[in-house]
This record gives sequence, structure tokens and C-alpha cells, in this order.
Amino acid sequence: MSRVPPKIEGKRQDNLAGLLTRVAQGDDAGFAEVYDATARTVFGIVFRVLRDHAQAEEVAQEVYLEVWRTAGRYASREGAPAAWINVIAHRKAVDRVRHAERTRLREHRHAQAWAVGPELDAADIALARLGAGSVRAALAKLSAVQRSALELAYLDGYTQQEISDLTGVPLGTVKTRTRDALLRLRRLLVADQISGEMSGGPANCSEPIAQ
Repeated sequence: MSRVPPKIEGKRQDNLAGLLTRVAQGDDAGFAEVYDATARTVFGIVFRVLRDHAQAEEVAQEVYLEVWRTAGRYASREGAPAAWINVIAHRKAVDRVRHAERTRLREHRHAQAWAVGPELDAADIALARLGAGSVRAALAKLSAVQRSALELAYLDGYTQQEISDLTGVPLGTVKTRTRDALLRLRRLLVADQISGEMSGGPANCSEPIAQ
């Protein structure tokens, strides 16, 4: 690919800087020109990081939303305006990758937490076959402390360290509460399924509420 002559590139950057000034003033037409001038490069940067066309399109939209919101800040920055936009694009793409990795790790931790033993046992298999209604009924039988521990971890998606920071409870206590709650929930759900199979219908998780 041939290099753009310095004079032409300089004029391009000056023009782009002027367009960003217009964008900062809420000029839709200026924003459209910024998009037309940079969209191919921005998409290329994002796609090289994500390797997924659909995700790259989504992230590119996020890039231009940030450009629209923060164009007024460019005046205080050094460097070419195109480089400023490219940095936003790269950062957004990397953030998407990191978010996906955090989600994957969180789901992996949750899966491991359910499998208390090194291998799946009868309780794990039973849990996998139960519906949301049985889970809600079993949760209602837990103590408030146990129920809160599971809701924060498995419904709200907090890590155990985040739960500790959020509630002020020591990390070791959070881990113990979560493990105890999981064990009791498993017992309730397995008992519910066994009772349902014996009676020919769903059971009601009749084990008394923990104190």
C-alpha cells in the first residue's frame, strides 16, 4: 500500500480536527463526515482484535457513540485526530474481549461451585433435570443469609471477593456461606425430585427453613 504524501495527510488531519470541533458542537453533518472518513479504519482495528464480524460492528458503533460524546475533549489532546479515534477503537475492542473472558471465567466458576465433588454425582444429575420452579421453591426454604449468598453470586453475577467488598463480610465467611447454601440447596432439590418421582408429581421442598 502506497503512503499518503505528508502534505495530503496533513490536510486530511486538519480537516478531521475541524470536523471533530463541529461534532463537539452537536453538528450531525460533521459527525457523518467523520464517520465516512474513518469508518473503514475503525472497523479494521476492531475486527483484527475480535475476529468476529457481528461483534466488530457492535463495537464500532460504540466507538462512534464515544466520539460523539467526547469530541470536545480532543482539543486538549496531542496527536492526530485519526489516531485519537483509533485509540478509542482499540480500547473498546480490547474491553469487549476482556468482558467476554470475565464472563467465561465467571460461568466456569459457577459450574465448578455446583459440582462440589471432583466428579458429577447423583445430586448434580438431578439438579440438571429440575426446572426453575423447583429451584425457586428450594431457595425459599433457605435462610435469608444463605439465600442472599446465592442470589448475589448466581443471579447478580458477583464474584466472592466482590460480595465481600459489597457486604463487608470477610471473604472466608462469604465462601463458607456460599458453599453451605449450595449444599443445602442441592439436598432440597434432590429430595424434591425423589419425592416427586415417588408421588408421580412435583414435591414441595418440605425440609424446614434453615435458621
